Amino acid sequence: MPTDVENWKSEVYGNEIREHLFRFAEEGWEAIPDDEHDAWFERFKWWGLYHQRNGQESYFMLRIGTPNGVLKPGQAEVVADIADEYARGPVENPIFGNGWVDWTTRQSIQLHWINIEDVPDIFERLESVGLSAQQACGDSWRNIVGCPVAGKDKHEHVDALPVAEGLHETYKGHEEHSNLPRKWKVAVTGCREGCGQGDINDLAFEPATKQIDGEAVRGFNVNVGGGLARNEPRLARELDVFVTPEEASEVGGAISALFRDYGDREDRYSARMKFLVDEMGTEEIRETLQDEYVDFELRTAGEDLRSDYSYNSGRATGGHSDHVGVHEQADGNYYVGLNVLVGRMGVEDTQELARLADEYGSGEVRVTQRQNVIVTDVPEADLDDLLAEPLLDDYSPDPHPFMRGSVACTGSEFCSLSIVETKNRQVRYARWLKEHVDLPDGIEDFHVHLSGCTASCAQPQIADVSLRGMKTRKDGEAVEALDIGLGGGLGENPQFADWVTQRVPVDEVPGAIKNLLANFEDRREGSESFRDFVERTDEETLADLVEPEETSYDDPMMHNTKLTWYPYADEDDMSASPAPTAADGSPIEPADD
Repeated sequence: MPTDVENWKSEVYGNEIREHLFRFAEEGWEAIPDDEHDAWFERFKWWGLYHQRNGQESYFMLRIGTPNGVLKPGQAEVVADIADEYARGPVENPIFGNGWVDWTTRQSIQLHWINIEDVPDIFERLESVGLSAQQACGDSWRNIVGCPVAGKDKHEHVDALPVAEGLHETYKGHEEHSNLPRKWKVAVTGCREGCGQGDINDLAFEPATKQIDGEAVRGFNVNVGGGLARNEPRLARELDVFVTPEEASEVGGAISALFRDYGDREDRYSARMKFLVDEMGTEEIRETLQDEYVDFELRTAGEDLRSDYSYNSGRATGGHSDHVGVHEQADGNYYVGLNVLVGRMGVEDTQELARLADEYGSGEVRVTQRQNVIVTDVPEADLDDLLAEPLLDDYSPDPHPFMRGSVACTGSEFCSLSIVETKNRQVRYARWLKEHVDLPDGIEDFHVHLSGCTASCAQPQIADVSLRGMKTRKDGEAVEALDIGLGGGLGENPQFADWVTQRVPVDEVPGAIKNLLANFEDRREGSESFRDFVERTDEETLADLVEPEETSYDDPMMHNTKLTWYPYADEDDMSASPAPTAADGSPIEPADD
């Protein structure tokens, strides 16, 4: 039997949701029938709106897609202005204040505290500069990811930007691809470093070369079925198909259609491409693709150009591979990557970022999958002036490894799935580690990813230290806790982290990382990387090396049990929640019985 979600989608889905969304916006929050909340909130995702957690009724997160992470001139400024006007909540966050932009691990943008009444105005302002929330969420093509400096990188194998843009333009809003069994994540990578992270996407175009009519042609091999979510991660598997850049859109749509027709619509847990690949195998998928979905003869795979992949690899590569820092472009100009700790940037700082991009570069800003931002097209003569700007004191192009390596998802601040608080905590972790822990010699990159649950939005399985939200008891009290995994990474021979220790109270995690690194330094062979060390060490020994310990680190969110309306409010019980609210923020009184 189809799931509830499939039944809801059969009634209203896709582009037509917009007119209903605008109707509710005009009539106000209360116009959404109480017994239809789940159905409408599921549908709203297709237009980028996620309902926030319990106690925050009438507030939404808005996700804005930026294909391949590219914000064209003028777009960053509009995003900042929208956040300034519409994304300020009723309570301040103790670290980030009130009003910010979240840069995500899929090169998108998220705004919080959005009222449904404001959505038409927000959409109008986004669309006036070519931005959209269409299909930023929902069972459809999500934001297409890739190398954030595609088309600018002097080392890329093939310029993947036109391919990513072509896929976006073709399949965003395409009726035949608007209702898939689940989300559809696509990566297009043409660079040397592999920062498209194709291995963890449903569909990945990876750089390759193929002899066609006696000529070496640069294009892409096609891989399918990658993903991290829940407890069953998969690396994308080779489909034995090579496409030219001109063929990528047609073949990508054909694979999407195959998933649409063959994917599981009776069990949402199993409704991902990775499970369809498990079921059918790549040979059958290729045969079905050829027989039913593609009109021309598919080529076999070309020569793989991924041997130098180093992005998020966890291995010593002789330099950083995350595009943070100052780098020369192919055209002789420079791009400057700025480290945004856990991806959260205040409204005023985002406005300043837009100003700097306009003053020193072309006005373009790009977003990476490590939640950082890049100013492109800076002439060499202007580099020193840009690097001297005060904003770069807080968003450094040369950050400490613990700052550089920190990634965190939204967490229980807003997300109904998250078990623990994440962004504020990872900021505190990074600052404490920077102050109290010396990394072993030669370790210039060390990735710590904190995900609030098993949905893996912070991509914890591909980090040196993977943290995943749990609960436990300590001193007789329920406290927030984290599972700890080690040794994940992509690059050459990608692998997922081994979860070696479970349910460590959150205040003992920094001590655990400190002890782990000290034990790694004692046992390290020569200059081996942390990931290589994990690979040669058995899981039982690794668990012994973690050694959770209380330290000087103090975690104010430790005892938050997620039963509050907002974890940072002084009056945080459910009865103190201001939601639901009208568009102006004033509480809506419950109707008389």
